Amino acid sequence: MDGARTIGQPAALQAVRGMITGRTPHAVLLAGPAGVGKTTLAIDLASGLLCTTDPVGMRPCRACRACRLVDSGNHPDLHRLAPAGAGGQIRIGERMDPDPGTVRALIFALALLPVEGGHRVAIVEAAERLNEDAQSALLKTLEEPPSGTVLILCVDDEERLLPTVRSRCARVRLGPLGVRDLERLLTKLGAADAPTAARLARISGGRPGVALTYARSPHATVIRAELGRSLLDLMHVGTAARLTGVRDLLARAADLHRELAAGLEPPSASGSRAPTRDRSKARSGRGAGSVAASNGDSGIELNPDGDAEPRSTAADRRRAARQLLEIWRDLVRDLALAALGDARGLRDPDLADDSIATGTRLPLPVATAFLERLVRAGELLDSNVGPELILDTIAVHWRVRSAA
Repeated sequence: MDGARTIGQPAALQAVRGMITGRTPHAVLLAGPAGVGKTTLAIDLASGLLCTTDPVGMRPCRACRACRLVDSGNHPDLHRLAPAGAGGQIRIGERMDPDPGTVRALIFALALLPVEGGHRVAIVEAAERLNEDAQSALLKTLEEPPSGTVLILCVDDEERLLPTVRSRCARVRLGPLGVRDLERLLTKLGAADAPTAARLARISGGRPGVALTYARSPHATVIRAELGRSLLDLMHVGTAARLTGVRDLLARAADLHRELAAGLEPPSASGSRAPTRDRSKARSGRGAGSVAASNGDSGIELNPDGDAEPRSTAADRRRAARQLLEIWRDLVRDLALAALGDARGLRDPDLADDSIATGTRLPLPVATAFLERLVRAGELLDSNVGPELILDTIAVHWRVRSAA
């Protein structure tokens, strides 16, 4: 697939090539961790199915009218559905007059004849954010799809899909790349020099999309390191300080999310991206960000520089909490490896000395139990439990202590 934009997934690309040139399944499940390229592969598949170039083996060509429409997001036969709103859910929609961006609106669109006379393709991003009612509504289309229709479900955790949904899809698995492979890829793409590529390959966990986003946002790596160091610091303070500190880190994680979001945007005409505002500075310790001070009930908050800006939304805080939990999980993983004496596998080399010093004092069963707690916290966050409550509960237990 010369026109494919997916990188580092040879087995998955080979499977997709077979779907384009041979028999096309009516439903495809692309499964793998966030940032490994599921959505990119879904668009490659959609482009290949909608491409009009001959021979078929050359699809997607990325040059024909259909491919250009796909790349611009304007192809009338390509439909995309993604989580939205404060809860980050994919809504089912009203039965009679569903809003755009809902499952029932998608089902209605797929029932129509193709505009261009070929396939109709639907990409559902983060399909695990479909609740059971939404999955059940989609199930009939999966069981009896309109002719020429292909549904592509992208999912981080396929176990959160109903078994009846999974069983009706052709499954393609994408996984992280090896650290050395991703280093070479980043260098080859010119995204980073060798030392930076080595670090990004590790902190991204071998996920090309995450590594490239960090490469485009150098300040994001600084904030990430600051968050990791601050989390380590919080292990050695009292409960009250931990509760205050984790709220500070939530605000700082919001800054990280904005930096990474900016890294996803294309460069401006001048070749640069609009800078994001670093509105949190360390209040205490070695990097905890400060929470903005409230200005009464006006709905406006004052940042540390005294400037007014809108109060963060529930969706903003939820996204920031996900970012913080991911860094927290990576840190606890490193502590567990340090407890096992495996310093070579540490994900954040900049924190290696501190991780080893702390990990050797943290019994492995304690680290393992805390990692399970963080995984559960992510599930609760996806279930719309308040991020502050989740983080407070975790912070209470975040301390160096014996196995007993």
